Amino acid sequence: MPLSFFTKKEPAAERALVPSEPLGTAVSRDAAQLAERLQRDTAGLGLEAAQLRGMLEDTTAVATHQQDALTSLVRQLQDIRTAQNLIHQVTADSQSSVGQARQAVESVGQEVAGVVETLRDVAKAAQQITQIALQTRLVAFNASVEAKRAGEAGRGFSVVADAVKDLSTQVESTSKAIMSTVASLDQRIQSLAHDIRWDHQANHGAQGRFQAALSAVEQGVTRIGDAASQSMSVSGGIHEQAATMAGEVTRTREALSQAMRRSEVVLGVSETLMEVIASCGVQTADTPYIDLAQQVAGQMAAVLTQAVAGGQVSLADLFDDRYQPIAGSNPQQFLTSFNAATDRLFPAIQEPALKALPNVVFCIGVDRNGYIPTHNRQYCQPQRQGDVVWNTANSRWRRIFNDRTGLASARNERPFLLQTYRRDMGGGNFVMLKEASAPIVVQGRHWGGLRLAYRF
Repeated sequence: MPLSFFTKKEPAAERALVPSEPLGTAVSRDAAQLAERLQRDTAGLGLEAAQLRGMLEDTTAVATHQQDALTSLVRQLQDIRTAQNLIHQVTADSQSSVGQARQAVESVGQEVAGVVETLRDVAKAAQQITQIALQTRLVAFNASVEAKRAGEAGRGFSVVADAVKDLSTQVESTSKAIMSTVASLDQRIQSLAHDIRWDHQANHGAQGRFQAALSAVEQGVTRIGDAASQSMSVSGGIHEQAATMAGEVTRTREALSQAMRRSEVVLGVSETLMEVIASCGVQTADTPYIDLAQQVAGQMAAVLTQAVAGGQVSLADLFDDRYQPIAGSNPQQFLTSFNAATDRLFPAIQEPALKALPNVVFCIGVDRNGYIPTHNRQYCQPQRQGDVVWNTANSRWRRIFNDRTGLASARNERPFLLQTYRRDMGGGNFVMLKEASAPIVVQGRHWGGLRLAYRF
């Protein structure tokens, strides 16, 4: 391609429409004016359709985020309801357990009362033993006195009397110890009985300390159960509302998806009209860009074919689609076997094309999968770690753009393709562009396409 093609040209809008064929077959001036008007109107329609599609994409993304958030909320609310059901069940079981404990305590109280009576009987028996021991000691004392009066004849009896006296003294001492212990136990058991007493006859049910504690626990469990029931009711209402909202958002998202598909149809119609007008033989505002795209695509195909023929890159390597991720890159970048070849060959072709016509934004060769091996120099900046917005705008090489526009340009095999779209520059910034693309063929195989984007 001659270098003179890349010289600065006057804006297409300032040039008169000139028939591109000999006068014998040229279209009439009226047809040319009609084509010009149709081109302007179609370009406007494409712009509006692209903007509409972009807005629908943004709204769909928001709706998808809302749907995901509401779906997560519904799951969390369901988990809360499950936990509340468990709390309600546990509190019901706790109330039953407290009731059983109350019954057990009342039974224990009755048993304690029986123990108190038994201890009192033991105390009475010990007191009687003490009295008997006292009487026995008196009898033994009298027997000892009589034995001493009897002299030698009463010596054996005297020994027995003394032994009985000593035994009765020990019995009396033991009985008194039993009485003392019983008295202490009686006091302690009386205190225990007071703690666990539940007097049903007294006003409002006079309670001991243990019963009061049980009553407080029972009331607390009841309050927990009531609160759990109320919470279940409230969360049930919230769950229903969230589920309703999730359903509405889902329907909205489905409607947006349908609108997206219809907007693509409108956008496709406008692009088809632009192509038809550009192919009708009349020079329009898009014609120079189409011509430039086709010529640059041809030049790229030529240098790639020469590189394969000269052994600079093998045909297998040139068609390598085993994209290797570059670790730590964000957005994700990839390497292939033909990066060195495109880095060497493409800049000399791509960079002059940026200045060949007004308003050109980028001119790049991409493979059939939308992979950009070598971008224009200004977009081949090394990525900055952690700065996704900057990377998105300035480090666009070594990336795969398989969106609607990128993939259509990469896989188009017609002489040219015109598209209108929003270019994502990161951080919520978009640029409305028109793109002319043409196929790149190497040794009869479709390698990819030339993408030429420009403002309009």
